[in-house]
Amino acid sequence: MKKIRSLLIGIGALALGSCSPFSLINSEVYNNADLASYHSYRIVTPADGHLPPGMEMVTYYNITAAIREQMTERGFVEDPNSPLLVNIGLTVHREIETEPALPPGYFPYSGPYYNGYYPYFMYPRPYYWSNYYANAKIITGIYKEGVLTMDFVNMSEKLPLYSASVATILENGNAQFRDLKGIAEAVQTLFSKFPVPVLPKYRDSNDN
Repeated sequence: MKKIRSLLIGIGALALGSCSPFSLINSEVYNNADLASYHSYRIVTPADGHLPPGMEMVTYYNITAAIREQMTERGFVEDPNSPLLVNIGLTVHREIETEPALPPGYFPYSGPYYNGYYPYFMYPRPYYWSNYYANAKIITGIYKEGVLTMDFVNMSEKLPLYSASVATILENGNAQFRDLKGIAEAVQTLFSKFPVPVLPKYRDSNDN
């Protein structure tokens, strides 16, 4: 009986220790997009806009390296001329709610936001985040620091295809960004419900 109890305690401790510090906040496809029909992509660069306040180039490089890994595992090829743009935004999550976007004629919420401030996207979101898909669920809750949001956009048509957010890429208790390993884990969570699955050869290696 003691052995069984010890085993259960050990399993419970292992489960608690293996819990990810990252949580997927939202994952949504827009405009009935078929992301599997795209074969190439490009990631937003500082030349497309500006880094979010507080983000340094080393953090940008760590985030983009993690995104590249996830895209490669799904069979995408990076191409600077690709119409598929991966845009990056950063905001500050305590509670989260979703509600329908505003009716046509109104600009929808760009959530998540904090004290009235929306996430800072490297490529300005208003350039493609229009009100013609009013049925979309838009995040309007208040976030804590370090929520990373990723948009997929067809730049040829300025058409939003997909968006996901993960909390948080900051270390608990301070304003420091996580290291390369932590950011890679956060981005893996960010892609956990991405509509294009990991290729079998990468899935098998990830299981080892």
